[in-house]
Amino acid sequence: MSIERIVEQALQDGYLTPAMEAEVGRICDTASELSIEEYMALDRLMGSLLTGEVVAVPRKQFINVMEELVLTEAIARVAEIEATSDRVLDVGDIAAYALNRLPPLYATTEEGASYQRVRAKEELQSLITEQVSSAIGRNLDRPDFFPERQAIGKSSGTEVLKQVNTWLQAYAPNFEPKSRQHKE
Repeated sequence: MSIERIVEQALQDGYLTPAMEAEVGRICDTASELSIEEYMALDRLMGSLLTGEVVAVPRKQFINVMEELVLTEAIARVAEIEATSDRVLDVGDIAAYALNRLPPLYATTEEGASYQRVRAKEELQSLITEQVSSAIGRNLDRPDFFPERQAIGKSSGTEVLKQVNTWLQAYAPNFEPKSRQHKE
């Protein structure tokens, strides 16, 4: 894959995966000289990374090849759906749902990762596609929540209790039995 194609894909998807980053690095390391188009593409990528238009998926000491394969599949499928509809899907939710239903494929070397990629594409690609499709279906069927909705964050136990209490008061105001309400 060329640098221009990788940059085009990253700009289209909004993500630069570790595999894409590694391929750009490999091309730059092996090329005796880059073309003006390649330099311009790299400049566009750098600008997009700096502005946040493209997000770099972080590289780890070890890699779960399944994450890479699921993320690639999810990004491609979400990009298709978002290009042809007014729906906005959460790639992270979709990838997490699919990954929870697929086996991990960890590697600590590039050779191991290459082996796992080949193995996964031969033996697991249909299962990956099936799980990503299922995740997208669930994401599309999810009801639209109120815009003020907030996830319960990592906070103290007291703060979590306050959030749950507020939620219960809003959604179950008559839940408390009458006998307890009069004892105040």
